[in-house]
Parts: sequence; C-alpha cells; structure tokens
Amino acid sequence: MTSSHIDVENVSKIFNAGEREVTALRDINLHIPDGQFVCLLGPSGCGKSTLLNAIAGFSLPSTGKIEANGKLVTAPGPDRGMVFQEYALFPWMTVEKNIGFGLGIKGMAPAEIDKRVGALLDMLSLSDFRHRFPKDLSGGMRQRVAIARVLALDSPIMLMDEPFGALDALTRRNLQDELLRIWAELKKTIVFVTHSIEEAIYLADRIIVMTYRPGTVKRDIIVELPRMRDPSAAAFNELKRELGALVMEEQQRHHNDEIRMAAVD
Repeated sequence: MTSSHIDVENVSKIFNAGEREVTALRDINLHIPDGQFVCLLGPSGCGKSTLLNAIAGFSLPSTGKIEANGKLVTAPGPDRGMVFQEYALFPWMTVEKNIGFGLGIKGMAPAEIDKRVGALLDMLSLSDFRHRFPKDLSGGMRQRVAIARVLALDSPIMLMDEPFGALDALTRRNLQDELLRIWAELKKTIVFVTHSIEEAIYLADRIIVMTYRPGTVKRDIIVELPRMRDPSAAAFNELKRELGALVMEEQQRHHNDEIRMAAVD
C-alpha cells in the first residue's frame, strides 16, 4: 500500500466574522500519496485556499490535524513550498537573486547556489532573463520565476494557489505543460487550487470537488485519462460535463445563500 505524503484528518476551520462565526471547512479527510498531483476544485467560498493554507501551516485548523511527511503541521516548513497567484517576487532583486534567495537564507555556499539556480534557469527557459528585474517580465515569466524559487528549495511538496489564474489562455497552457514536465521529472507531490474544470482535468491525477461553505469533500475523483490529455477528446469532455454539474450545484447553493443573507439584512 502506498504511504500517504499528506494526511488531513477530521479538519475543520472556523473564522470569527464580527459577531458571528463562519465555518470555512468541516470534517475534511484526505490522504494524498507521495508524488500524486491533486487539484482542489470548487466555486468561490468553498474553502479551497483555506485548506491549502492549513496544509502549508499558514492558518492551522480549528479542529483535527494535518501531517506532512509523517510530521504534524504546526507552522510553515521547508518541506512544503508555496506558489501564489500574485507571484510574490522581490522587485529589487534580479531573476537569479529571487530564485536563490531561500538558499542563501539556508546558508548554502555561493558556488552551490549558483549551480542550482543555473540548472533551474535552464529548466524553466529563464537563462536569458537571469539579470532582469520582475518589472521587466511578463506575467508568465514572473510565474516561472516564482515556481523556480520554490523548486530551488527542493521541497517534496508543492502547494499552488491558482498560480495561472491571472494569465492569458496561451500562456496558461504553456505553463501547465511546463508544470507537468517538471512534475514528471522531479516526482513532487502537488496540491493545486483552481476554479477551472478544464485545468483540473488537464493536470490532475485526482480531483477533489469541494462543497460551498462549509467546505467538505463532495466528490473524490481519480482521473484515468492518459497523458498528454486532449481537451477536445470525448472522454475529456464527458468528465468535464460531470464535474461541471457538481460545481454548478455548489454555485447554486452559494447563490441561494447570498439571497437568504440579503433578505435577513
């Protein structure tokens, strides 16, 4: 039996919102094997990013527990690298300095930093941009740098919060293919948040469809389509329709909840 790389057991998360409490997650149970590519899918407000932040250690569960690499998650750690939608690059640092920043903090020797950064610049087609600053790069290039910075730390787990959500369709597809190539080569465990049904099917081994708040696991689907996946294929679109129906149910619940809250106000 494959061991779990990430274990989420009976996790709930409650936030205080003024005079009332909001339950963002309720009784989440997930067991993610080493090397699996998992997408968290669902409408806004379903708790996808809340769950990802709990795995990262940024916002711990109110109840339940999360383990990564067999250790209880109590804070952020170098075993879990996070890629954000907003890139989160240092604007005063060049591309190579951004990528190597975490290695310097760890105390790695400069020669070793240069070697590792150079390999990542080559891997992500960034070598010609190593001396550029983030302001000089396109959104796609900035996200490549953000991914390279996480890869530099060699974290076995990559957590990705809608990293391609702000990109145009062509750049998004190119980066999806880059990510799949990196994943196949480096065997990382990836947990990837997305609103896009097509993106989830294109990327994932497994799709976790979440309910509208409080977020729970609505469906846990293994994607058995062969790679590379063709979005125009009949099987791809059949799964897309199935997932679309599941997500639309939750969007309707969200809509109905908004109407109810407006009536109360």
